[in-house]
This record gives sequence, structure tokens and C-alpha cells, in this order.
Amino acid sequence: MAYPTVSAPYGFKPVSLIGGQVFAGSTRDYPIQYNYGTAIYYGDFVTTSSGYTVIATVPVSTTNTTTGVFLGCYYTNPTTKQRQFAQYYPGNVLAGDITAIVADDPDQVFRCAVTAAAGSTTIASASSILVGQNMACNTLTGSASTGNGAGAVVAATANTSGGGFRVLGLVPDTEISTSATYVSGTGTTSLVVSGLTVGQVLPIGTDVFNLVNGQLQFTGSSLTAATTVTTTGSTTLTVVASTATVAGTVALVQAPEVLVKLNFGAHRYYVA
Repeated sequence: MAYPTVSAPYGFKPVSLIGGQVFAGSTRDYPIQYNYGTAIYYGDFVTTSSGYTVIATVPVSTTNTTTGVFLGCYYTNPTTKQRQFAQYYPGNVLAGDITAIVADDPDQVFRCAVTAAAGSTTIASASSILVGQNMACNTLTGSASTGNGAGAVVAATANTSGGGFRVLGLVPDTEISTSATYVSGTGTTSLVVSGLTVGQVLPIGTDVFNLVNGQLQFTGSSLTAATTVTTTGSTTLTVVASTATVAGTVALVQAPEVLVKLNFGAHRYYVA
């Protein structure tokens, strides 16, 4: 099993820039208005309204634009009168110097989780087919207990018109591979395999590979619906039709995290 396990969405985390450029932690400070009433969590997208930073409307897209990702804030605590740094902005802070720390580079590359639906915390998988395609993000809010956002991209939103994100790659560190044996269904949208563990859940977006001489050969097929294994015998998977013959030992590979970039027009720096 992969380590660490991705158990829930955690927001969008800057990791690099496109073109192989290194993200050196550079951010920009933006003001938040006195007593602004909405919480903003680490990893949430923000935008600018009347000169102040506010949480962006989600899902972020070419119509719901953003200036970047919120990475904490600081302000003078109205009770202690001391400068306070915080993982998230809780809302309704009575301070006139609230400052958001924002990763606002339009070429930023983000690491994020993949969920099954826009309002779900269930972790899904991104298929290899999605690399180079558009995806939309979810609509969940973050956690006051951790201070982290709950942003992610949604597995079922491939090629979404106006989708805010371009998938640059899958994250190999947290991929999970499960071995099975091909039974039937080559070239159809229903693939039958055996040898899986009862109770195991294979999320939407799980890829199907042949294992050939110790090497993975992508069949062009991925799950279009989540599957829970209920018997020790054969398991039927609902998949995209395979482009390569499925045979012998197969590897079912889940990729719960992806690398994404904001699409042109979704970042306010790219809007005329």
C-alpha cells in the first residue's frame, strides 16, 4: 500500500511551477477587510473584491476566477494586541491589518486529492487518460480543527467545459496497485477479474494495466464507477472499453492525487 495514505481532501498545495521551475515559497501579501465574515482555510482559492481578499467562488473556472491559493494569514489579535500568525482565517476578526498570504503565481503547479463528487470527501482516482485534460474542483469547505481546506478535483469531471484545471500528471508516491486475474470482458465496458479481497473498494478512475514480463502495459481502460468487492470469486468492473487486449495478470492502479495547473482564463492575471 502507498504511503502516506490519502484519506480525505486537503486543499491545493503549491509544489512547483510549470516548465520545471522550482517553487521557492514566494508569496504575496493581500489585505482582508476588517470583520470579513467568511472563513478561509489553508489551500483555499481566493480572489479580490473591492481591493480586498475574499474566498473565491467554487468550482474555480473561467467564470469563477482566482488570484491564487491562501497559505495562512496574520493580524493584530484584538484581545491580546499582539501580532498573530494563523493557519486559517476564522472570519469576523476585528482587526484592521488582516493580511492574507497568497501563492499568486499564475504558473503555479498544485498537488491535490481526487474525490468522487463535488460535495464528497470520498477519495477516488485519476486515470492516466486524464493527463492533459481539464478537470473541475469540488465545493467543500475546510476544517476549523486543522485549519486546512478541503479542496480537490473531481474524478468524474474530465474534459469539463471551462474546467478550472489542467491535469499535468499523476502523483506516483501515493498510488495503490492491486493484483487480479483477467476472467472475461476484453474490449467491452464490462471487465471481469478474480482474486480480489472481499471488502476492498476500487474507486472510480482506477486504471487497468496488464502485467507483462514484470512491466505495466496500460490497456486504455479505467473504472467509470466505484466497485466494492463482495465475493472471493469473480468481480465485475464497469470500465471504459479497452484499447489493448486484457489478459493474464492485471494490475488495478489507483492514483488518489494529481498535479494540476490553473487553466488560462481561470487566474485573474490572465483575464483582460
